[in-house]
Amino acid sequence: MLESNFKLPGQTAFYKGKVRDVYTINDKLMVMVVSDRISAFDVVLPRPIPYKGQVLNQVAAVMLEATKDIVPNWVKAVPLPGVTIGLKCETFPVEMVVRGNLTGHAWRTYKSGKRELCGVTMPEGLKENDFFPSPIITPTTKAHEGHDEDISREEIIARGLVSKEDYEQLEKYTLALFQRGKELAAKRGLILVDTKYEFGKIGDTIYVIDEIHTPDSSRYFYAEGYEEKQKAGQPQKQLSKEFVREWLMANGFQGKDGQQVPEMTDEFVNSVSERYIELFENITGQKFVKQDVSLADAEKKIAETLQKL
Repeated sequence: MLESNFKLPGQTAFYKGKVRDVYTINDKLMVMVVSDRISAFDVVLPRPIPYKGQVLNQVAAVMLEATKDIVPNWVKAVPLPGVTIGLKCETFPVEMVVRGNLTGHAWRTYKSGKRELCGVTMPEGLKENDFFPSPIITPTTKAHEGHDEDISREEIIARGLVSKEDYEQLEKYTLALFQRGKELAAKRGLILVDTKYEFGKIGDTIYVIDEIHTPDSSRYFYAEGYEEKQKAGQPQKQLSKEFVREWLMANGFQGKDGQQVPEMTDEFVNSVSERYIELFENITGQKFVKQDVSLADAEKKIAETLQKL
């Protein structure tokens, strides 16, 4: 599914994100349609990735169910492979990024000679992909358009983006969710390297929203061979969207003004789809079953589910 254009009962708003189409129902519920669009460097790439939306939505459903004892989540129903219906929350304007290893953006920052990221000091003497002594939280602003920006805990509170009390609770939830995610990953022979969480609030209750522990929001390494690769200074075998970013960078694209997205061949698109399916099967332990649903059937099923909620 590349994009939807539903007219749902009680629909009061519609928002098209980078990869999701979000419908607000009676200002109380949200219908999130996870498309096959893919973004990198905050740019939506020109070709969709088959079954990517189904993978993201179904991994998120499994992970939200497996963590609901830690923090309430927004989910009320998952009526279709790529659709989730849940509570409409007042969203906190920051994303809680948590890192267990020196990888990706953190490594690029470290490699440049800097030892501070989002107000957090990173220790000397680390190599790419090494574990931090303990996980670090490196939040970002939540941008609807353009780039998310690094921000420190202190600045978030000083600017009033999140109250001190709420932010301290978000930190606790973030570390607890990450610990559970790492435990779930370890059972499948994986290392949850880093991820991000988004939270919202209804009244005094904080909910985790959107998706968690998916290949779009997270990075995984294979546990087998990790130590040997670190000792040899070799790249880690990983399951994440990072390989898409690396392919784009290798082909001269980093989302900067004037840069053209390189041609995405059928072979490349199919390889990305296969990597997403691989992660689903590895992280959930379930066989992935490709499901194709027409837009008309999807709209009907969503409407029927909304009537029951």
